[in-house]
Amino acid sequence: MTDRKPYRHRFPLSIIQHALWLSHRFPLSERDVQELLHQRGMIVSHETLRQWNIKFALLLTEELRHREPQRGSRWLLDEVCTEMGGKRHWLWRAALESGAVLGILLQSHRDPHAAKTFFERLFVNYDVPDAIHTDKLWSYGAAIRELPVLHTVEHIQVISTARCNNVTLPSHRPPRKQERSQLGFKKPRRAQEFLALDARVSNLHQHTRTTVPALN
Repeated sequence: MTDRKPYRHRFPLSIIQHALWLSHRFPLSERDVQELLHQRGMIVSHETLRQWNIKFALLLTEELRHREPQRGSRWLLDEVCTEMGGKRHWLWRAALESGAVLGILLQSHRDPHAAKTFFERLFVNYDVPDAIHTDKLWSYGAAIRELPVLHTVEHIQVISTARCNNVTLPSHRPPRKQERSQLGFKKPRRAQEFLALDARVSNLHQHTRTTVPALN
């Protein structure tokens, strides 16, 4: 993002980007971010922060995706249940062995059609992998059989006793924290945009002992 001021906005994009970064890097509510900005002399209401998230989330998500490192050839997929408006939804999530998130998709079902939709969404931005790890949900196998591009891909089903090896399970923890900080998501589309940006921000902050050297 450039440092110009968007039309009908008081603050430049760099400030808006920083506010969104705070929202997605840490499990903070919009009122928490409002207070942090106030301490830096920027008077912004929590309602303005909500509007910034709605307006700029897709733009920032796409920008950050191009800054991420090169992707691997082994995908790990899983899905978790969440409720919005009293209705059950499923958060489909694909990650690499390193824990970097490839993509997420919020859907109301977890049948073969939903699995196929998720695969097709991933192929928009990524090449077909060499191997796919999933749990034993039958929808994955059905979707793989329906998609000719996946017929040569190795499909590995992780048995229940070894599910702790699936990195997508702990990768669901940040969205759960964000869900609690937001007091739950109300609308599927809003949740999809918020979590997509959240994943992109998290991918750029995977600091470990192997990536951050100690100071002398």
